[in-house]
This record gives sequence, C-alpha cells and structure tokens, in this order.
Amino acid sequence: MSTSILEFILENGNAIPLLGFGTAEHPFGSSSGTMKETFLHAIKLGYRHFDSAAIYQSEQLLGEAIHDALNLGLIKSRDELFITSKLWCSDGHHDRVLPAVQKTLSNLKLEYVDLYLIHIPVSLKPGEIGLSFKKEDILLMDIKSVWEAMENCQKLGLAKSIGVSNFTRKKLETLLSTAKIHPAVNQVEMNPYWQQKQLREFCEKKGIHITAYSPLGAKGTFWGSNWIMECEVLKEIASAKGRTIAQISLRWVYEQGVSVVVKSFNKERMKENLDIFNWNLSLEELQKISLIPQRKGYSITEFIFDEGPYKSLLDFWDGEI
Repeated sequence: MSTSILEFILENGNAIPLLGFGTAEHPFGSSSGTMKETFLHAIKLGYRHFDSAAIYQSEQLLGEAIHDALNLGLIKSRDELFITSKLWCSDGHHDRVLPAVQKTLSNLKLEYVDLYLIHIPVSLKPGEIGLSFKKEDILLMDIKSVWEAMENCQKLGLAKSIGVSNFTRKKLETLLSTAKIHPAVNQVEMNPYWQQKQLREFCEKKGIHITAYSPLGAKGTFWGSNWIMECEVLKEIASAKGRTIAQISLRWVYEQGVSVVVKSFNKERMKENLDIFNWNLSLEELQKISLIPQRKGYSITEFIFDEGPYKSLLDFWDGEI
C-alpha cells in the first residue's frame, strides 16, 4: 500500500512533495542495471517526487520507469509525479541552457519537468557532462545571463518552476538583483550536522523554498560521511522512540519546514524513509539536535583552483562554511 506524502505550495502556486526520492548513485550510472526497477518500486511505495540531474546519468532510466508506471496503472497520469532535474556546469552558459533542458526532456521522454535547477553556481568550458575536467576549464558563472535563459525555459513551459542548488545568500542576492522570475527553490545540503539556519531564514524572507539533499550524510558517495549514522545524540533519540537513526534525521529536516530528498536503493530502507509523517520530535529532542556541532559534508573542492574564479572554500561558499 502506498504512502501519501504531504506537499508544500511554492511562491508561484505549484506544489512540491515534502519528501522526494534521490536518483544519484555514485559512481554515476553504476546501478543502471537495477535503477529502473528501483524507481518503479519507489512509485509503488508512494514516492512522487524524483530528483535527477544531467550529471547523474539517471534521466533515461527514470523516464522509462515513468512510462512503465503509467502502463502498469501505478499512476493515472504523468501529472501525479513531480520531476526535478538540473543544469550541469558545462551547460552553465546563456546559449546552452535551452538545449540542455531539451536534452533532459528527451532523456525523460517528458514534455516538461516540474523543477529545473542550476546545479552548482560555477561554469565549465562547454564539453562533455562529467566530473573529469581540467582545473583551467573552471569559469565564473554569469549568473544574470544563465538565469535569463532559465526564465525562458519556464516561459516556454519546459519547466513549471525554476530554481538553484548550492547557492549561498550572497549568490542569491546577485541573482535576485536582476531576476524577473524569482527562484522557487534552493536545493542545499542540510542535516543535523549542517543545519543551515541563516540560509533558511534568508530564503524564507525571500520566498525561496529550501529542499534538503544529503539528509543522512551521503555515506558511500565520493564525498559523504558517516557522521549522521554514528551520532550519539541521534542514536539515543532513535532508541527512545523505537525509530531508525535515518528516520530521526529525516523527521528533523522535515520539521524545519523544508522538503527533503533522500536516496536509498534498499527496499526496506526506502519504505522506512517514508514513515516520518505521523509522529514528531519533542521540544527536548529538538533542543538536543540543535546543539550538535556543525560541519559541512560537501565542500566542492573540485572547483577550487588557485588560478580559477574560486581560490578557496571560503571564497566559493562566501564565508558560509
């Protein structure tokens, strides 16, 4: 039996499910043999938001899963799903945004995505989509012109909403200073170890919804950690409540008024991760979590280069680290 997931109404009136299913498996494409079946199972369980990206190599398999889900009657129409994808850095140029979203839609076999995001606020010299690039290929993103092209994607109906990912307050201020359409979403790393209080307050004032990625610390990726699963505070709360540590972390994120994207290709954990809506954390438990020492997981070191636009992590994250 599928679970019904609550939704949040974005500033533009579109609804985003508050729990989404992540489709990135590192190395990218490594689970391609089983990925489509995993997505179908997620739809059976009740997941309705699927978070993809050009770099993940998951768009085509997600598109096939959506097609199969319709044929099997798991969903009545594509409109029941909320599909997010993202513009990769090598397409982070004004004239490459439209072809990039068209390629994404071709991969997904869809007429539109519900949300299209600038993946990272940095550009690469145009070329193959991938993580293997030369340091000298890293360029400063012209946020104004790239965002104009993103706005065009929405005006053309190719994306119902547009937004960003990994943007700091300073970079959002730059975007907002010229934007005709404000970003609906900023998707950022957020979990009990990286709580993003200042960014959340800023985005709330600006009407930008936060979606949290890596709510469980992203162990097993090329940058993730096991901090969440080894956290004594979360272990104690989980034990007292008869819940998993993952459920405690996901519930904490959800209670901060944001949506969350979680990735597990394990069937039992996929089901457990959905069970976060019919219970809550106490004020005492929330207080304990608020005192967890903060440390960021994803630092984006691959974009730091002495001769590039970002010479240090502090520079890239505008001091928000």
